[in-house]
Amino acid sequence: MTMKAGIIGCGVISGAYLRNGATFSSVKIVAGSDILPEASRGRAAEFGIKDMTVQEMLADPEIGIILNLTTPQAHVEVNLQALEANKHVYCEKPFGLDRQGGLEVIKLAKAKGLRVGCAPDTFLGGGHQTCRNVLDSGLIGKVISGTAFMMCHGHESWHIAPAFYYLKGGGPLFDMGPYYLTALVQMLGPVKKVTAFSTRSTNLREGLKVNVGKTFPVEIDTHISAVLTFQSGAIITLVTSFDVWKHSNFRDIELHGTEGSMHVPDPNTFSGDGRFFKAGLSADWAPIDNPFIYNENMRSIGLADMAQAIETKRPHRCSGELAFHVLDVMCAICESAASDQAVAIQSTCARPAPLPIGLSKGQLD
Repeated sequence: MTMKAGIIGCGVISGAYLRNGATFSSVKIVAGSDILPEASRGRAAEFGIKDMTVQEMLADPEIGIILNLTTPQAHVEVNLQALEANKHVYCEKPFGLDRQGGLEVIKLAKAKGLRVGCAPDTFLGGGHQTCRNVLDSGLIGKVISGTAFMMCHGHESWHIAPAFYYLKGGGPLFDMGPYYLTALVQMLGPVKKVTAFSTRSTNLREGLKVNVGKTFPVEIDTHISAVLTFQSGAIITLVTSFDVWKHSNFRDIELHGTEGSMHVPDPNTFSGDGRFFKAGLSADWAPIDNPFIYNENMRSIGLADMAQAIETKRPHRCSGELAFHVLDVMCAICESAASDQAVAIQSTCARPAPLPIGLSKGQLD
């Protein structure tokens, strides 16, 4: 059975969902809506879908899933609207801007017996599933420590509208943190406690290149360093920053276990080359063979997995519980930095099931 989905928010990222969604038979995106009518009209013409208002989409009995691609400030509101209309909902990251909004979505979905899903789904890509497979095999032993870095100098040099990234709900943690935290949780399980520090280089960003002559107020800290203690015992250092001009850490994750170490690709991508070092086996990093098929940009794989899971009555991998746990951790990081105290994480979640090896294109189980 193919579930029909409608997009609310036909911005840039909607194109990736529309292109990649055709790979999977479990879901078909049939309509689009946007606060800017020209945006949804454009997507409708480009991809042969219906141009609808939000009200029309929510009232359409054939549309079973709402794909919420609005800006982060609207994620919770649109998710609640979809659930009230008895639609399942899958949204872009982050799950919300605070715990209260995220919990409202989770509670309403449970009360109505509906599914909630949330990006990122990059951890379902071949690069990350390969590392998950190696980790689960015990190759590097029990993970003791690790590092995760996302550092750059912000978006005002290339983004045509970078103001949001320096307001509440933006910044390097809420913008990019979901990729890193979701990747870590799917490998290591839930986080138990965080300790963090944060700062900012300026309260007023000056535009560069495409934004010369413009300024952007900074409401949030733009450099965050956190130490995450996982329930498994692993201790991971996470750094997200818009205050670094140049570095050699790249956008990656490294995990160090009792038997070796593993390099995990950029969690904002589906592919990438994993590497491992095994004590007593080699003198340097060795490549990891990737047996998985989803290595190109496959945004929509999480949506398709949720649609199939609804049909087969199994848990979906990009779950609301996983997304809320990641949101809870990000909120705790901000609270720890503000209070100069460690913050215990109250939520938890199950590790999403790995993808099987040997899938054909379009398969998820």
